[in-house]
Amino acid sequence: MSAYGRESSEWDRLVDAGREFLIERAKLGKLTSYTELNVTLSRRTGYRAFDFERADERAAMGHLLGLIVERDQQINPSDPPLMLSALVNYLTANDAGPGFYQLAKDLRLLPLSASKDEKDSFWIRQVRRLYEQHGRAPR
Repeated sequence: MSAYGRESSEWDRLVDAGREFLIERAKLGKLTSYTELNVTLSRRTGYRAFDFERADERAAMGHLLGLIVERDQQINPSDPPLMLSALVNYLTANDAGPGFYQLAKDLRLLPLSASKDEKDSFWIRQVRRLYEQHGRAPR
């Protein structure tokens, strides 16, 4: 299946490389940015980087993060589910992007009417659990 101008084989490789990188970050007990993830994916796969100046390319990165969460749950299921995408934030913010919270709502991990405090608490719990799962004590 082709989506956002990329073939399914490219998505598969991007998902694998993205999951691997996010697990590495969790083992280090560190977050990453969309920019760092983008550069790392391009370097590790040889595929073109996402162009964050374009809305469709930003949406494609969100799509990729959703696929990474899905693949991670298939390989390493947890209850409640963990979202590796919690480790990705904006360069200028200490928070996940709106797509993270929407996916959490879609997965019924977060109420549709979640307040800012509920979202923040959910994100912090996700990050801590990811660090714990991958061998890092929470900070």
